[in-house]
Amino acid sequence: MIEEAKFMQEWGSIPKGEGVISKQTHFADIQSIYERVDGLSKDKLMYTVYSTTSGSLLWGQTILEPVLVHGECNMTRGHFHQRRDLDEYYWCQKGEGLLMLMDAQGKCWCEKMKPGSLHHIHGQWAHRCINTGKEALSVIACWPADAGHDYNLTFPIRVFKENDQILLKK
Repeated sequence: MIEEAKFMQEWGSIPKGEGVISKQTHFADIQSIYERVDGLSKDKLMYTVYSTTSGSLLWGQTILEPVLVHGECNMTRGHFHQRRDLDEYYWCQKGEGLLMLMDAQGKCWCEKMKPGSLHHIHGQWAHRCINTGKEALSVIACWPADAGHDYNLTFPIRVFKENDQILLKK
C-alpha cells in the first residue's frame, strides 16, 4: 500500500498537514525584549511559528515580519534549550537577517542569514532570529522534540537599522 505524506512543505510556502500547529506573536506578547516599547500598536503581528507536534524530531517555520521598533530590528524572543546536549538546525528560506548566538558565559555573536544559509546551533548556545531586511524573514528549523525551551535570558547585544545600515549596540 502507498500512502500520501502526512506533512508537506512546498518551496516558499508554510507547512501543512497532520499535526501542524501555528502560533502568532504580537507586540504585546514580546514588548519587554525591546529597548523602547512606546509607539507601536500592541496588536502588531511580529512573527508566526508553524510546527509539527509529534515524533522525536520536530520541524517548524518562523516567519518574522519586517518591523522596526524605534529602529530596533524585529526579533524572536530567543532561548536556550532546557536540554543543553541537544542541537538544532536553522535554514533560511527567504529574506535577510541575523542568527544571534550566545554561550553560557554571555559571549554573543551573529551569523548572517540569507536564502539557502544553513546554521548549526549547538545545544549549549542560546539563539534568536532577527529580521534586518525589507521583507519577511522565513526560517525553517529542525530540533529534538525533548530539547525544551528556556526563555529566561537576556542577550547583551541589540540590533538596530539606521539609514539601511545594521548596527550592533551593547
